[in-house]
Amino acid sequence: MATISQAGGVVFRSHRASPRVLLVKARKNPSLWIFPKGHIEGDETPAEAALRETREEAGVNGDIVARIGALEFESGRDIVQVDYYLVQWTGDVHTTEGRDRRWCTVEEATDLLIFAGARALLTRAVRKWNDGPGSGLP
Repeated sequence: MATISQAGGVVFRSHRASPRVLLVKARKNPSLWIFPKGHIEGDETPAEAALRETREEAGVNGDIVARIGALEFESGRDIVQVDYYLVQWTGDVHTTEGRDRRWCTVEEATDLLIFAGARALLTRAVRKWNDGPGSGLP
């Protein structure tokens, strides 16, 4: 088994009293909602790859707030390790991937994420968001 390194973003934006979190449809199984993620290319850092993947898959720009953890899973014969970052949304950009995306409340995202690891990652992201940039934004 080979280990494949990937990076992804848990993207938040302020929305009135409660934040919104971004989910996209998975490419391999479009019935699943996931956080944007993908391969780390060339000499990219994981944080750079996370921002690029959120641009390509979800059509959003953002700023890294903090690393929030990693998830590991099997894909075929490989082990995939994904480093995830809390990303603060700064704007929308054009994307050609054509993935469905959805801005959700934290509760909606928790219901849509079927993997326990992704739900735990969301819980860590909410904690960091509430302690950091999300706490003082309008």
